[in-house]
Amino acid sequence: MIPRLKTIYDKEITAKLMAKLNCKNKNQVPKISKIVLNMGLGEDASDTKKLKSSVDDMALIAGQKPIITKFKKSISNFKTRKGSNAGVKITLRSNKMYEFIDRLVNIALPRIKDFRGLTSNGFDSSCNYSFGIKEHIIFPEVNFDKVEKIRGLDITIVTSSKTKEGALELLKEFNFPINNKKN
Repeated sequence: MIPRLKTIYDKEITAKLMAKLNCKNKNQVPKISKIVLNMGLGEDASDTKKLKSSVDDMALIAGQKPIITKFKKSISNFKTRKGSNAGVKITLRSNKMYEFIDRLVNIALPRIKDFRGLTSNGFDSSCNYSFGIKEHIIFPEVNFDKVEKIRGLDITIVTSSKTKEGALELLKEFNFPINNKKN
């Protein structure tokens, strides 16, 4: 079954962006290629029970099982050892990506307390947009009563845009609540 947001992108958003960005071909229009969700666990990564609960929560949020990331090198000041657990990560593509965007924009982000919009400064040099969420319990899939500890979540949206303006217009067409004011 094709996600609702993908059909909207193919039929409406592509035409709007072609007009706004002066694209001659629909293949020049920027699109979202993947979404990466990352949850760093810190000291809790060594505890197998807390690691399993984090893996279960991320699996509920994204709809697929995450991988457990490992430290690449040992750093004594951070008390990390090479090869030990660091956190969990998921990469979403195609249909699951569109379903996640739909749930994120329409359900999860409005549930954030005192939410004033996402900053427009979250773009990197490759025109990818990154932002953090302080509480992973904003997603309705996560049962608040069974959560041991509220954790943060990093979300990176990878776009095919060549300019930051094109990527910003793409996210605005997907109804991302981006705030243009300086913080």
